[in-house]
Amino acid sequence: MKPWLKVFLASLLEVFWVIGLAHADEFWEWGGTILAIVICNYLLIKATSELPTGTVYAVFVGLGTAGAVLSEILFFGEPFNMIKILLIVLLLIGVIGLKLVTDDQKQEEVAE
Repeated sequence: MKPWLKVFLASLLEVFWVIGLAHADEFWEWGGTILAIVICNYLLIKATSELPTGTVYAVFVGLGTAGAVLSEILFFGEPFNMIKILLIVLLLIGVIGLKLVTDDQKQEEVAE
């Protein structure tokens, strides 16, 4: 479970640095954005040493995309679009499915 926690934290940091890229104006905001990028990539590297890279990247991008879109709607005045929300839900269903399939494959590999 610990590697998946790293993926989740990296995805959360991705939301922050994407927002920082779009909205940073001050030196300290750019510093926080750069720090989030560095820590995010570190966590991804660590997670991929224990999990399949393709699955980690798909989960990371899916969660990061959903978080970035939702935070733009909630905090930055992006118009609410029901189709966009439904597509994000579909994306998250795919991400959850990838995680479930990956866990099953890992258990089978350990059993062999």
